[in-house]
Amino acid sequence: MNERKCRLIFFQALVKANSSTNCSRVENKMKLLTNRTRKMDVILIIVGAFIMAVGINLVYEPMDLVTGGFSGLAIIIKYFTKGFIHGGIPIWVSNILLNVPLFLAAFLLKGKKFVGKTLFATAVLSVALYIVPSFDIVYHDLLLASVFGGVIGGIGLGMVFITMASTGGTDMLGMIIHEFIPHYTIAQVIFVIDGAIVLLGAATFGLNKALYSVIAVYITAKVMDGMLEGLKFAKLTYIISDQYEEIAKEIMDKLDRGATGLHATGMYSNDEKKMIFCVVSKKEIIELKNIVGGIDPKAFIIVSDVREVLGEGFIEYKQ
Repeated sequence: MNERKCRLIFFQALVKANSSTNCSRVENKMKLLTNRTRKMDVILIIVGAFIMAVGINLVYEPMDLVTGGFSGLAIIIKYFTKGFIHGGIPIWVSNILLNVPLFLAAFLLKGKKFVGKTLFATAVLSVALYIVPSFDIVYHDLLLASVFGGVIGGIGLGMVFITMASTGGTDMLGMIIHEFIPHYTIAQVIFVIDGAIVLLGAATFGLNKALYSVIAVYITAKVMDGMLEGLKFAKLTYIISDQYEEIAKEIMDKLDRGATGLHATGMYSNDEKKMIFCVVSKKEIIELKNIVGGIDPKAFIIVSDVREVLGEGFIEYKQ
């Protein structure tokens, strides 16, 4: 049962409720639905953070690849502290120490609600960096490390970003700096910070490894974008048919999708027509075509890709 149906049941139950007890029961059901969504976010954050830790501890750190972010800065710190601390300062320790002042600043500037989920994601990543052992799984192959590390990093980051959270680090730092220089975008600020960390990595480990780090950053961005856009992928359809009422009813009944009637005029015949505007998920487009074809084989259908859909039945707005 999707969230739209749950809200409908909730509304109907309130209308039919004859006592405060019934209302309480319905409200409890809605709370369970919300809790279920939060639990899924928690699972995604935990799994995503551990996948990121695998990429950092098993690929980037053994190969001295600095891909930006606080994890990259932690790799540099570990390298420079090996002389007076056995093995250097662990990455998970640096990740915590670097993020603590950022979260304090973010709490003061943005408030508790802003840092809540991101604080959890950052804490889970630090724990994951502590638990996942550090050793080389790519056998000193820099190309394999940049490709494999980029894919792993993109999957992990994508799972965290799906929940509208981040793992702190330069993302959080960029948002804080943006408060003081709002004429620059957050993306521009983060790009400068990460770029500086990559350059510092080049000065520490050499230009050759820095260039492979750039490959890893590019692959990470592509994989992450693919994950985020893939979950939001949809199909936009325009349907022109004289039997628009029957088609719209079938779409709403069988697919549980809304349909909007748009006024249109045939330029050749000058006849007034109704055009159905409907957005469905990728897997529903075949069934929609079957519905339209079964009612009116002569119907005219236009299908196009939709990059992102926000609203009921798709990606819900999160406060």
